[in-house]
Amino acid sequence: MTVREEDGVRTGGAEPAPEVPGGGVPRAEPARPGRLAGLSRHRRWLVPLLAGLLLAQMAAAMVTAAAQQTPTIDEPVYVATATDYLREHRVRYNPEHPPLGKLLIAAGVAVANPDYDPAYSGTQGEVGRHLLYESGNDPWRLMWWARLPVIALTLLFGAVVFAFARDVAGTGGGLAALALYAFSPDVIAHGSLATLDVPAAGFVLTSAWLVWRARDRPRLCVPLSGVALGAAVATKMSALPAVPVVMLLAVLSVRGAGRLGRVRRAAAAAAVVAVAAVAVVWVSYLLVDPRLRFDPAEPVPAVHGLRGRVTDLLPLPPAYRAGMRVQFGFENQHWQGFLFGHLYTGSRWYYLPAALLVKTPLGLLALGAAGAVLAVAVRRLRPAAPYLLLPPAVLLAAAMTGARDLGTRYAVFVPVFLAVTGACVLTVRRHRTEVPVGLLVLLVAVSSLRTFPYYLPYANEAFGGPAHTHRLLHDSNVDWGQDLGRLADRLRQRYPGERVWLVYKGSGVPSYYGIDAADPRGVAPERVHGLLAVSDSAAAKARGALAELIGSSRPVGEVGHSVTLYRR
Repeated sequence: MTVREEDGVRTGGAEPAPEVPGGGVPRAEPARPGRLAGLSRHRRWLVPLLAGLLLAQMAAAMVTAAAQQTPTIDEPVYVATATDYLREHRVRYNPEHPPLGKLLIAAGVAVANPDYDPAYSGTQGEVGRHLLYESGNDPWRLMWWARLPVIALTLLFGAVVFAFARDVAGTGGGLAALALYAFSPDVIAHGSLATLDVPAAGFVLTSAWLVWRARDRPRLCVPLSGVALGAAVATKMSALPAVPVVMLLAVLSVRGAGRLGRVRRAAAAAAVVAVAAVAVVWVSYLLVDPRLRFDPAEPVPAVHGLRGRVTDLLPLPPAYRAGMRVQFGFENQHWQGFLFGHLYTGSRWYYLPAALLVKTPLGLLALGAAGAVLAVAVRRLRPAAPYLLLPPAVLLAAAMTGARDLGTRYAVFVPVFLAVTGACVLTVRRHRTEVPVGLLVLLVAVSSLRTFPYYLPYANEAFGGPAHTHRLLHDSNVDWGQDLGRLADRLRQRYPGERVWLVYKGSGVPSYYGIDAADPRGVAPERVHGLLAVSDSAAAKARGALAELIGSSRPVGEVGHSVTLYRR
């Protein structure tokens, strides 16, 4: 891929060699000596060095977060399921998510080699807690190894961000996009956990990039785009809306001679993407169990009507279709949400856009919005616009219809695509935009570094920073149970021997970390004296006795911007 510059606009695309009299390709002009030649020589190592430094700081941030955080609410389920895949080769737990992401986690679990009792019965949450805390395993070590493959994959997706943006906006755009990605607090937060959100988002991005490259190399890149799309769908079912989008993009990427030739090639490209994606899903289940058995530990709800009929018609494994029914069952439940201090039951269509405004760095918001406008408005950038804008727009629209207002992790693909889209700003009047873009990238970096190592509760400066996020949002936006270990350290260091009352929202076991505390909700308020520690998600939902306790107590500290300490 080359980069062209016309009328102040630089854009990606294959550029044919100019014709010369008599045919052939013109000879290259000799390089001009002097400063430009020296800069060209330095550029060969400067670009890889800068990219390596950006990814190195991202790796350091994720490794630090992974080492310091206790298991979040979803992680024990995924780790236990991955362990069951390894030891029992069966699809039994967590059918609502396909196997591929958990097979990735299983690579780390295999190194940790935990003790596992396959005969233990219970819900998937109970199995996860039993594995981590009741089987003689070290949860710190097990979670570290389970998180490491996701960290590695998140870093690899950084290379995709760089390559995609370089194709569209040149090398400078690639570096700018990589910086925006590498400093994104949401990507760092969820890329350092043994969860599925960042892997699914990264696979969708990879699919979009490959189908963009298919304009020049369709025979190679169209099938590879389908494979990447299948990896996303085999990691999270929420990636399913991307399938028709990538099929459409494949149609846009191929060309043929004559109308009939174009139709045939377009249909073939769309079919290749779909077949490759479906094949990857089947392979992911075959890797777990070649006999494709499905023995769910918990009942699978029946789904009727149009949803049920469509689910039955999909050419996917029975376990996948059962997982879709579980997801539809979740959508039929009534969940509590919390937005800008307001607790409500149900969902709000605007929840994710509002939460993304809080959780996305201001510089990334500005560059992403400007890049999106330019991609549509500037003629030379329009070919890239569908590839940059359609996948996140369709996925976000689908996520906004969901019943669970629980966090921006459901839309973590937005900052990932925004990083690439933001690089488009550098294609217009480059010498006038370099400094503003650089300053906005620096603003993102400073904002990210200021929240280190507390990335889950991040909020941008317009909303007061991470110390104020709990007043605006809850659950995985702020407090996902990640700070139980830090709370234990704080109690040992500053409050040794004190009476402690705890309201904890998470999957960890407080006593394992040395926290000797009682639940104040089970006793009369007048008996609660001493130190009261409350998870901020629990405080956001506090009603009745807990609200009375918090209202009559004095805040004396906080832990990780996710747990507040009160004195009674």
